[in-house]
Amino acid sequence: MRWPAEWEPHRATWLAWPHAPGTWPGHLEAARAEYVEIVRALQGREQVELLVGDEAMEEGARKQLAAAGVDPDRGLRFHHVPTNDSWLRDTAPLFVEDGAGGWLALDFGFNAWGGKYPPWDLDDKLGARVAALAGVPSAAPGFVLEGGSIDGDGRGTILTTESCLLNPNRETPPRSRAQMEERLGGWIGARRVVWLAAGIEADDTDGHVDDCARFVGSGVVVAARADSGADQPILAENRRRLVAAGLEVHDLPMPPVHRVGGEACPASYANFYLANGVALVPVFGAGSDERALAVLRDLLPGRSVLGVPCRTLVLGLGAIHCLSQQEPA
Repeated sequence: MRWPAEWEPHRATWLAWPHAPGTWPGHLEAARAEYVEIVRALQGREQVELLVGDEAMEEGARKQLAAAGVDPDRGLRFHHVPTNDSWLRDTAPLFVEDGAGGWLALDFGFNAWGGKYPPWDLDDKLGARVAALAGVPSAAPGFVLEGGSIDGDGRGTILTTESCLLNPNRETPPRSRAQMEERLGGWIGARRVVWLAAGIEADDTDGHVDDCARFVGSGVVVAARADSGADQPILAENRRRLVAAGLEVHDLPMPPVHRVGGEACPASYANFYLANGVALVPVFGAGSDERALAVLRDLLPGRSVLGVPCRTLVLGLGAIHCLSQQEPA
């Protein structure tokens, strides 16, 4: 098995139209307006496969896209698949090379980040449903694993955090480090797992790695850095572990504490998404936005680096990477 790096060519990006009012309380329409910008940035670069619950939701999405100047019939395909929420990084399958020249979609279990947000029955079924729509055979590894909890370089090195992958709320009895390394080796071809300590303070996933450290090339990582506040010590420890693992580490600034309606949100520039020829980077209307974009432009030559407003989307406790799942070409 081999899990391709995110920067390798994609056939498509899978998305699910935002529809859960409780995820963006009082701000769903504003969140959708920002979501449209993700679709706009992907259009013309790769196929967009958009899940909508039914015909009425498709009609609403089409109207909002068209009103923003995004052609809903150009490189965009709608699928009537009901979901509990829109976080496809954690609910859609991971696509891996099967070792025999084909693809396999891994339908990991999903329990809403340790049972935090019921119901999750529809989202737990998404892996197999998306695989069928993609025309790719699927397999169920039989344990919970969220796509945002791991990051890979396509060559067998995986980044993750102890706070999430070893959390007892994901499985009973609790997992061991050796057990998870064996599973990641068997299912996604991990030859080395770099264990970071934890994720950022406002993250409700128990520490997904895609808010704190990401590969941008083979052996090259960006690590979120905070100069003060609650995130400073844990991000410093994560950076120490990355350096100790022999990786080339570049600092990515953290934005200032971001609040929507008084609620602290997990704003992080590390939640970017690498699509064909482009990096979509969440921005929050902060002075640090341009510094973060500059870091990524230096590290991703030949790729457009676009800031996508996520000031409202992040109220849902995630951003661009959390909302998307790539299907490799």
